[in-house]
Amino acid sequence: MSDQAVPQVNLPDGTLLPAIGQGTWNIGDEPSKKREEIRTLRQGIELGLRVIDTAEMYGDGRSEALVGEAIRGMRDDVFLVSKVYPHNAGLARIERSCEDSLKRLGTDRLDLYLLHWRGSVPLSETIRGMQRLMDAGKIVRWGVSNFDTDDMEELLGLEGGSSCSINQVLYHLGSRGIEYDLLPWQREHRIPVMAYSPLAQAGMLRNGLIRSAAVREVAERHEASPFQILLAWCIRGGGILAIPKASSEEHAAQNAGAGAIRLTAEDIAVLEAAYPKPLRKVPLDII
Repeated sequence: MSDQAVPQVNLPDGTLLPAIGQGTWNIGDEPSKKREEIRTLRQGIELGLRVIDTAEMYGDGRSEALVGEAIRGMRDDVFLVSKVYPHNAGLARIERSCEDSLKRLGTDRLDLYLLHWRGSVPLSETIRGMQRLMDAGKIVRWGVSNFDTDDMEELLGLEGGSSCSINQVLYHLGSRGIEYDLLPWQREHRIPVMAYSPLAQAGMLRNGLIRSAAVREVAERHEASPFQILLAWCIRGGGILAIPKASSEEHAAQNAGAGAIRLTAEDIAVLEAAYPKPLRKVPLDII
């Protein structure tokens, strides 16, 4: 499967990316799973899931190190994303954090570097730090994560803030809060959403979604798995890039296959009747 089988997302600079990528939270934590995790990431790349998202926070760099091994010899086939801790996002630390990430990843550049969440460092200072990294060729573009609408409005009001390429937030069928104002705002400003945890975090909510009668009804109609229906729903409206984590090569193949599913209006109505969007502003979900 190539990128063309998966819907595309446009970044503000015109770069086209597949709407399904690969998340790596908790990857690299268990040495016994290392070979399988590397095979799974490589399988995903070969199937067109070439956006790989990681962070210096994940396993204190272990995720980045494993991703670096997985993409060895495939770097030019990958759109590589990492994230900086808020306390490292000031001018005194951001360059060192970026260089450490690059070293662990075994590359000379990041395609996208994100502020992991908002901290005490002024946004204006982080913007300047990101611009310096771009000028030095260490990152190609930058963005943010876990920013709500008021944060995004403030960011775009700052000098250089309009260069933000993406905002990564939690989004799935059971967590639709961003649809009230953040998602429409980002679409209006042509800033894509990168959806983390699009299959819901492990636990009761995830189990509830997978076992949902509505999800299973739509899955049977498409001869697909519940996971694939959740992914297809997440990217249904455009401007959203989902980054599910795959636990196996089979799971990676399922994720890639979800890109070919086109939900009908009836499908979406069934799913959204079971999991309606909020009718008022709710706090941004973060995990």
